[in-house]
Amino acid sequence: MAAPTRLQQEIADRILQLVRDDALAAGAWLNENATAKRLGVSRTPVRAALDHLAEQGVVRRHLNKGIELISLPAASESARAPETVDLAMVKLAHERENGLLPDEVSELEVMRRYELGRPEAQKLLARLADLDMVERKPGYGWRFLHEPRDQRLRDESYRFRLLIEPMAMLEPDFQLDPGWIAEMRARHVESLKRPWRESSSIAFYEMNADFHEGLAAATGNRFFHSAMRRQNQLRRLSNYDWDQGMERVRVNCAEHMAMLDHLEAGENEVASALMRSHLLRASKLRRMLRVDDAEG
Repeated sequence: MAAPTRLQQEIADRILQLVRDDALAAGAWLNENATAKRLGVSRTPVRAALDHLAEQGVVRRHLNKGIELISLPAASESARAPETVDLAMVKLAHERENGLLPDEVSELEVMRRYELGRPEAQKLLARLADLDMVERKPGYGWRFLHEPRDQRLRDESYRFRLLIEPMAMLEPDFQLDPGWIAEMRARHVESLKRPWRESSSIAFYEMNADFHEGLAAATGNRFFHSAMRRQNQLRRLSNYDWDQGMERVRVNCAEHMAMLDHLEAGENEVASALMRSHLLRASKLRRMLRVDDAEG
């Protein structure tokens, strides 16, 4: 049995932490794609980490069925490390979005600012790089690839999305895969079941981004899909810095599920109108919260 790489072990630990957070027991089923989305990484390292857990007897792969949880090892310090990195990610997102973090940072600065050891700081920067949020500078340090989003950029983004997202559902070739719909529903239900913690904003945003991107992809129009992927990239850190509480999570999930219900029923025009209302409400709420923060 080959020893796992550092990345495989890290992701395996994070998968186990998700299992504990969701209070899953032996016999539960894991979805490789959904797990990758929740962790904010690509499927390849998740697949390798699950293979490592299978070698340990923690999970078992079933052909054409998925991955079954067989047993859950006791929590260890290494298993708790991902939560430390997630919390640091949320703090970094807040500082970056509020102009407190410069365009370029060093590993040592990340360690100092977020009270991380070197391995945790490296994990944080590696995750940001995997999400195309930073790139390593030649020689030393890291550079952010996107500027912080001020209120004007947020308003412009929502106005752009109001133009393309409701119309995407009215495209002549729009078609959703039933498997995608089922996965989205399951992920939304899971989000509502999990207790909300400061670091929960990361998994919640990735699910939210996948929902909007999946609808754009269903148009079969590469320009819709590309535009939505770009918007998701630009708003990632802003949404990791979530300040709207669990109540807004519940509203968000309910609005998404209502759109799926109407799309499944072939009522695309109704779903399109709901998307417009959804984006308008989110835009107004974001603006109100930012004004309150400025006046506070």
